[in-house]
Amino acid sequence: MPSAQPPRAVFAMDPVHLPLLFPPPLMARLRQTAEIDPGLVVRDFAAPEAAAALAGAEVLITGWGCPHLDADALAAAPRVRAVLHAAGSVRSLVGEALWERGVTVSSAVTGNALPVAEYTLAMILLVGKDTFAQRERFRHAHTYPTPAETAAIGNLGRRIGVIGASRVGRRLLELLRPYDFEVLLHDPYVGVTEATALGAELLPLDDLLSRSDIVSLHAPDIPETQRMLDRGRLALIRDGGVLINTSRGALIDHDALTDELLSGRLTAILDVTEPEPLPSASPLYQLPNVFLTPHIAGSLGNELARLGSIVVDELERLAAGLPPAHEVRHADLARVA
Repeated sequence: MPSAQPPRAVFAMDPVHLPLLFPPPLMARLRQTAEIDPGLVVRDFAAPEAAAALAGAEVLITGWGCPHLDADALAAAPRVRAVLHAAGSVRSLVGEALWERGVTVSSAVTGNALPVAEYTLAMILLVGKDTFAQRERFRHAHTYPTPAETAAIGNLGRRIGVIGASRVGRRLLELLRPYDFEVLLHDPYVGVTEATALGAELLPLDDLLSRSDIVSLHAPDIPETQRMLDRGRLALIRDGGVLINTSRGALIDHDALTDELLSGRLTAILDVTEPEPLPSASPLYQLPNVFLTPHIAGSLGNELARLGSIVVDELERLAAGLPPAHEVRHADLARVA
């Protein structure tokens, strides 16, 4: 049932993110729904200046830079009943004490999936046209390539292998629909009927790797997926194949990938690596067949307001006595990002 009084809420994150997550129109909506001080952004649950606000808080609005919500943090906020996360994964944020208390957790991860899927689609289209290599060639040769040199270029009928029907993976599958691609999917939690509905052919991982022209990773970083692309599986990708990783660097055997890239056999688009960032001496910074970006696929700049909007929507639902639309359940953490 909705409360007669607006819920008391507290921001807990790195304050640098607050203005982009909640620009003035969103902040106004939020303050109409909850009692919150926009000038207080908690980074330390033991800070004396935060004690009074935390003691009365019923909702924590969290984001990147929020302290881990363990037993000590919850002791400082004994009345908290909901955590609304204005970012993606909550796996590293919430501790067991929070689940044991029965706190409701919601995440804006769905909003964060869209820019990652958009980035991936853009990279698929660009590498299909050999854009990065052609740019480097044109920079130095100042001449157009011959038909023979572009015979293998193009996006018609490319086989795109998507590993993981995660939120990002599903958004990518949706974005791929208008294009003339053959889409392959591997996900142990998806059946043939569902894969077909998603517009993809379901395959075992090894078959997907050997059949794909471009492989894109969208699986969570869990024990079962760490180093899932080891030396043997990377070797299954055809000569000239492309690997795109916007998920987590831990999903790939980094040494094996480096060897493949040094050989020139594969091309890689890497928005995430292991470690992150790579050491300055890493050869991947200089290889012409590697396109590195600094973890930019997720929400940045004005895209952060999409995450803030989801949180405000969730707060309005809670204030009206409705369940959250983007609840994260403890039982799901073992297989999601």
